[in-house]
Amino acid sequence: MNYTRMLDKLAVPTMEDIYTFMGDKATEAWVDLEKFLEDNYDFSPEIVFGGKNYGWCVRYRRSGKTLTAIHPESGAFTILIVLGKKEAEEALSCLEQFSKEMASLIMDTDQLHDGKWLWIRVLSSESNEDIKKLLMIKKKPKKKTA
Repeated sequence: MNYTRMLDKLAVPTMEDIYTFMGDKATEAWVDLEKFLEDNYDFSPEIVFGGKNYGWCVRYRRSGKTLTAIHPESGAFTILIVLGKKEAEEALSCLEQFSKEMASLIMDTDQLHDGKWLWIRVLSSESNEDIKKLLMIKKKPKKKTA
C-alpha cells in the first residue's frame, strides 16, 4: 500500500482533517497516543510543515527539545522517536520488553551522531505499547500529583 502524506504546504490541516485523512484505525491509535502524551508530558502539540518530503506533522516540542513528531498518512501514520546514545543503550538493554518487530527495528537502526532515528509506521493501536515504552525511555513521564 502507498501511504501518502499531506504534502500541500498551503493547505494547513486541522486535527479533524488529519483524522479524516488517516481513517478510523489509524485515528484510534493516534488518539490513544495523544492521550498518553497529554497525561504524561508537558509538551504542547503543534501542527508544522516538515518539508516537501515529509509534509505536515504534529510535533511535541518544549524549550527547543522535540519529544516526537507524528506524520499522518493515508491509512496510517509514522511516528519519529530519536533516541540519544544513553536512551538507545537503555532500549537495547531491555529488548525483551518489546514486540519482536520493534526489537528488530531498534537493533537494526543505525546509531548516528545525534541518535537512533526510529521511524515507526502505525496502522492500528497494536504498536502503541511499544511506542509508549520508547517515549518513556526518551523522557521520563512527569510526576503525577495526588
